[in-house]
Amino acid sequence: MTSAEFISPAQFKEEFQIEGITEPSVLGYFETLNAGEFEATAALFAIDGVMRPPFESDIVGTDAIAAYLKQEGQNIKAYPNTGIAETLENGDIQVQVTGKAQTSWCSVNVLWLFILNQQRQILYTRIKLLASPKELLSLRREK
Repeated sequence: MTSAEFISPAQFKEEFQIEGITEPSVLGYFETLNAGEFEATAALFAIDGVMRPPFESDIVGTDAIAAYLKQEGQNIKAYPNTGIAETLENGDIQVQVTGKAQTSWCSVNVLWLFILNQQRQILYTRIKLLASPKELLSLRREK
């Protein structure tokens, strides 16, 4: 079951507007992420979809993405602002969204890059922090 089955695109739009973006899977990504519905967020990805968070290597597959979000995404809210979508030569869709991410201890400008397949599933997303090197160093958690 995907989140699109129980939340219509019209509901996404009321809750979540991103200037320039109408892709239901991208809107659903932010909607479910902010609601803490990480299984629904992961369900928007293709089975072998990839998430690339800041400071991490690729997380591959819906189960791994859901597990990662449950562990790391609890106190993060995304505030996407504007975006641009374009169709690539192979028919996939690239969507770039800029905005802010808020954690319990900071707020930072973010670029989200999505690649959607022709079925509108997320093949790949990269979350890139838009900050100075000094700001990035202060954000990096000790492991």
